Amino acid sequence: MDAFGTIHRSYVHVLPQFGYPAPSMEAVRRAVGGGLAHAVGHFVPADLVPPVLAAHQAYSQKILLEDVTLLAGAREMLEMLKARGVVCAVFTNKHGPSARRICDHLGLTPLVQRVFGATDTAWLKPQPEFTVHVLAELGCESSGTCLVGDSPYDVQAAIHGACAFAGVTTGTHTGVELREAGAEVVVDALPELHRLWEQA
Repeated sequence: MDAFGTIHRSYVHVLPQFGYPAPSMEAVRRAVGGGLAHAVGHFVPADLVPPVLAAHQAYSQKILLEDVTLLAGAREMLEMLKARGVVCAVFTNKHGPSARRICDHLGLTPLVQRVFGATDTAWLKPQPEFTVHVLAELGCESSGTCLVGDSPYDVQAAIHGACAFAGVTTGTHTGVELREAGAEVVVDALPELHRLWEQA
């Protein structure tokens, strides 16, 4: 899914309230990936992270479903995997309750078994405990699991969980960056990954 419109709008709304300029979309995209507190720390000093984080989250909840869109090919790929009996889940550093609201809004909830996000546990990707917890909750073995992601955090989460990884360049990082992080399979869009898996 693409939630960058929502994320950017929240920063534009909140940062000027604390005396900081509204960031560009490019700056916001560069900051995203390691959890919201980490991202906010790109724009304000450490002592301001808690109040800015709280304001950002409050405003994000108000506009959460206004701009979020489904990436091309996401629904079709999930429908294909579900039809094959593959267990699918969302594994994100986005606020867990928000991720579940978005999945409901986009009609993805029937296609995934669970949605795991920030605040659901004490961990964030790429901490090994988070990956191990998700696999255990799903009843899945790492040897038969593939994590699909768009950042080095995702690559590391897969490595820490001994899972396969497929990278997509639909987020904040290039194919070169994903490969440098350890990804062996990288595609530009989900339909490409769909075709690979259909042929498997």
